[in-house]
Amino acid sequence: MTAMETGRAVILCVEDEDDLRLDLVDELKEAGYAVIEARDGVQALARIDGTRPDLILCDINMPGRNGYDLLDELRRERPELAEVPFIFLTALADPREVVRGKRAGADDYLVKPVDFDLMLATVEARLREVTRIRSAQQARIDHLRQALGGLHRPPANREGDWQALDYVALGMVLLDGTGNVLFANRSARELAAGADDFTLSGRFTATTPANERALHEAVATAIKAGLAGEEHVSCAALPRAHEERDMLVVACALDATGRDSPPAPAAVAFISDPLRRPHVPGGVLVGLFGLTPAECQVAMLLAQGHRLESIATRLEVSQTTIAYHMRNLYQKTGTNRQADLIALVLTGPMAVSFE
Repeated sequence: MTAMETGRAVILCVEDEDDLRLDLVDELKEAGYAVIEARDGVQALARIDGTRPDLILCDINMPGRNGYDLLDELRRERPELAEVPFIFLTALADPREVVRGKRAGADDYLVKPVDFDLMLATVEARLREVTRIRSAQQARIDHLRQALGGLHRPPANREGDWQALDYVALGMVLLDGTGNVLFANRSARELAAGADDFTLSGRFTATTPANERALHEAVATAIKAGLAGEEHVSCAALPRAHEERDMLVVACALDATGRDSPPAPAAVAFISDPLRRPHVPGGVLVGLFGLTPAECQVAMLLAQGHRLESIATRLEVSQTTIAYHMRNLYQKTGTNRQADLIALVLTGPMAVSFE
């Protein structure tokens, strides 16, 4: 959680002129902001490693690593800071500099000598925009968590309670203990309508014999585990006739024990189209859920269809270590099962479909 979410935004002020930096810091503090100071791009990166800012106010022309260099590195290497507004300060009023800054990814531009009233108004406006974005993302993720929490029990209003699954950019298909389709989210319906690879009419089936065998094995194994109340993840790669990359289906067991009428989902299948597969940078997961790098690796591998034992082998750690990471992942993401965790991992800001 950032300081802004607790009522006091953190501003990183990067300026090599000591007197101007002092004036900027004084104005920002007087306006109620917490301020971190840096004299150049190198020092700014060190400051960011210690505290996540809510907004960056940065001079362009500085010795060593200048403002453009800092912005470029942050946009390339720190995706978890993508929503943090970056405002340039410069003595250059040339419109070409403004265009260059905008193209580099800057959110705003202030010209020296700095009009402090304009600066404060710009900062306030940008922070309000970030708050709206974060609130919208959090509302959708909370809604999704609520829907995921209800996957293991027959809902009173099935279509309404599962409607939040339409926020997931990947296709999601809920299957009962006999393999019948209970619900398919919007992405799954669109994939089925736009491709000849699989159908969702009553049952989730592939259209070629080889793909159908692979899909049936993955789904049937997950359903069997779900009916027994066990955790299980299966993965099926379905080659496509005119594509170099396979369609990926990850089937996860859901606890369906003792729930026969109405039928509860015994498994959920995530469908990933090679041409539409969302890339979720690890940095986004770190920033959204507060994961450690190791926890992020485990979560990403799980979302790619790897089983826990194969993840342990791949990362060269023990099963006990993986179990420890899984407990932390469940706690930090507010989930309880592998299926829920995979769905939530795939709904980071880079993978959520917004209307």
